[in-house]
Amino acid sequence: MRQTTMLKPKEVERTWYVVDGAGKTLGRLSTVVASVLRGKHKPTYTPNVDCGDFVIVVNADKIVVTGNKLDTKNYYHHSQFPGGMRIRTMRTMKDKYTVEWVEKSIQGMLPHTKLGDVQRKHLFVYKGSEHPHAAQKPVELKVD
Repeated sequence: MRQTTMLKPKEVERTWYVVDGAGKTLGRLSTVVASVLRGKHKPTYTPNVDCGDFVIVVNADKIVVTGNKLDTKNYYHHSQFPGGMRIRTMRTMKDKYTVEWVEKSIQGMLPHTKLGDVQRKHLFVYKGSEHPHAAQKPVELKVD
């Protein structure tokens, strides 16, 4: 008889992946990275357990977007005080806040729960090609 195996938190084995964002499209990169952070690429995926892996994104400043989104797409934030609306275009986010731009794209694809909060901490984004996680021996993750 077949039985669905439910992974326990102590049984999770994590690996480190590094993704080179140079020339990659933001949305396609984000979906692959979010899937790895959640652990959906593993046969032992369990929805209520953090079974995802760590992901390092390098060359975030070389990620591209298609169409005219750089000038038409806006990011909104409100401080909940009168007149506290802050609007930034995608071009501003890409030029000045590159790391936050990529993190926001990936984190929007993760669950908005306590489990998602833990999974968000497994993402590391860097502008250049250098990262301080060489000791973890990250494996290259292919993104089409």
